[in-house]
Amino acid sequence: MEYHTINDYLTSIFNKVNAIEENSLRTSRFHDVSLKEMHTIDIIGSRQDCTPSDIARELMITLGTVTSSLNRLEKKGYITRQRSTKDRRVIHLYLTRPGRLLFRLHARFHKEMVKRFTDGLGDDELKVLETGLLNLHHFLEELK
Repeated sequence: MEYHTINDYLTSIFNKVNAIEENSLRTSRFHDVSLKEMHTIDIIGSRQDCTPSDIARELMITLGTVTSSLNRLEKKGYITRQRSTKDRRVIHLYLTRPGRLLFRLHARFHKEMVKRFTDGLGDDELKVLETGLLNLHHFLEELK
């Protein structure tokens, strides 16, 4: 496979995953959640004692933008905020029951996507794939 083919696949996959996730949210009972908000929910659900700074760092957005998004998600009933008992300046974020349900549904989609992507690959092929994805991850992290 050459550079242009790989680039075309990566670009197409990225765009299709975003479109599928947006459409899935719009046509579900969670139609009030944007894709950016879904990514915020995903980060909160994936971490213990998640903070707004964790989200800002992960999504590469400002703390002010995160605060606005968290205000909307809290108003919609998907998250709660709690002050740390150790440091009152720190706010921890948690998913509510509807937030956890949405997180699990989103995780299921990603699990199925990875399963389909790796179906039929042997151990050696999986290692090569993992190495390539790790290289891509490191490259993107360097650009942050």
